[in-house]
Amino acid sequence: MTTHRYIVVMTCAALGACALQPRPVEEGESARTGTPPPRVVAAKPEPSRLPLPNVELSEDLLFKLMLAELAVQRGQPHVAVPAYLELARTTRDPRVAQRATEVAWNARFSSAALEAAGIWLQADPGSAQARQVIAALLVNQARLADAQPHLEKWIAADRQNVGQSFLELSPLLARHKDKAEVLKLTQALAKPYPDIAEARLAVAQAAWNADQQQVALDEARAALKLRPDWELAALFTVQVLQRSSNEEALRFLGEYLQKYPQARDARLNYARLLVDAKNYPQARQQFELLVTEYPQNADVGMAIALLAMQASDYDAAQIQMQRVLELDYKDPDLVRYYLGQINEERKRFDEALKWYSSVAQGEQYVNAQARYAGILAKQGKLPEARQYLQQVGANSSEQRVQLTQAEAQLLREASEYQAAFDLLGQALEKTPNTPDLLYDYAMAAEKVDRLDVLEGNLKQLIKLRPDHAHAYNALGYTLADRTQRISEAHGLIETALKLAPDDPFIMDSMGWVLYRMGRGKEGLDYLQRAFKQRPDPEIAAHLGEVLWVLGQQDQAKKIWAESLKGHPSNEVLQSTVKRFLP
Repeated sequence: MTTHRYIVVMTCAALGACALQPRPVEEGESARTGTPPPRVVAAKPEPSRLPLPNVELSEDLLFKLMLAELAVQRGQPHVAVPAYLELARTTRDPRVAQRATEVAWNARFSSAALEAAGIWLQADPGSAQARQVIAALLVNQARLADAQPHLEKWIAADRQNVGQSFLELSPLLARHKDKAEVLKLTQALAKPYPDIAEARLAVAQAAWNADQQQVALDEARAALKLRPDWELAALFTVQVLQRSSNEEALRFLGEYLQKYPQARDARLNYARLLVDAKNYPQARQQFELLVTEYPQNADVGMAIALLAMQASDYDAAQIQMQRVLELDYKDPDLVRYYLGQINEERKRFDEALKWYSSVAQGEQYVNAQARYAGILAKQGKLPEARQYLQQVGANSSEQRVQLTQAEAQLLREASEYQAAFDLLGQALEKTPNTPDLLYDYAMAAEKVDRLDVLEGNLKQLIKLRPDHAHAYNALGYTLADRTQRISEAHGLIETALKLAPDDPFIMDSMGWVLYRMGRGKEGLDYLQRAFKQRPDPEIAAHLGEVLWVLGQQDQAKKIWAESLKGHPSNEVLQSTVKRFLP
């Protein structure tokens, strides 16, 4: 039997192993299951620079290599991971350790991946990839102190790309729950690089996540001072400024665009802020500048069209959407769907029906069918609308659920609450424990005073989906509004707010439950923030009531009057106004 320094490379090449790359983790996967480290790829190390061990090509070693790789190919991680880890321990070969790390990483065997990466780094101390993997795994395990020296060495190892390293650092740390600790770590990592704009922005982002707004603003401005034309830093600065003042954000972005008029994303955001501020003439000027500058860019055209829709400028929106369609936009059915919406808003129902019916099977298909039926219902053809939805071909059980939800919504809008309740109940019997149906059935139950069904369904939904913020919120709000179980309601809404802290409807619920607890001043803050973010008629009803009780009757009347203009038939708003202004 011979001794061969490159036996691992030869064996891996024969099996096709070394060409495989670890699967990237999808957006939304938890830190527990893993976050991909920056720039980690499965690349063959350079034999000339590595202190490769002499490994005897024994029958036992060859068998284990083949067994490990075949287990990977067959999707048997419980066999592959221990086998590769044992090979890494035995050979101390950096290539085997790298492959063991990749296999364990893909299989979400964190402990094995960390051990294998440690062997990899010991065998190849200069490997930036190994150090990145170790740092990522330690971060995922909430071991920030242990990760810090690896991150420091990783950043320092590539002096030419320190800025890029900091850009990759932020998403790596973003999912860690202790935002204050992440800020401390990022500040420590950035301290040796005060003149690197990306380092300052990384601190700004960490500060923002840790709710340190002033630190975030100061660091973002420092990044811009180092790189005045950096659009990413400018847009982040706008995000921070918006928290306290839309006017200040608008002023900042306007001044930035005067200096850097070619900043496309900045101009799009400027137009969006102008629409939010209801400054439609200036917003349209920005649209026109963008169209002139990027006449053949379908993405820019789509962004402009959506902003025009938000501004209720349906003429401009239609022109832009049709132009986007001519430019072969990547998702033509989405454009057709929006053209249906635009014509529906303009009361051109025949044209809207034409566009909705042109949407092919795909992501927008069910929504388009629901809008088509909605127009029939608006024309007084509710039976035909229901029949239309029932005849739509569903390609999956998910689509059938969506069509049932759309039919129930038509019934609710027609105030046929019992029929909606019955329809959703029948659907739930066919597909029990369907989260969307459980939620909608609970909401329908509230309309027919079946609070027992509401509570039972929402508790079942919480059991199935413990992260469903709106299930906690709906149950908490109902208990606060319809029962005396105020303390229980407060706890449920607290949980909802932790899961979705920026949701205006959950903020509204918290304000309402605090008011019901006799803590109106505390509740007012939540209600005002919710209404500022989303001027919904029901939020307006709650905000007005709390303002009235706190002695601010004129302000309450103003909010109610403005909301009634846009939502004259909202039942909650009407009921509230009648109680205080009979």
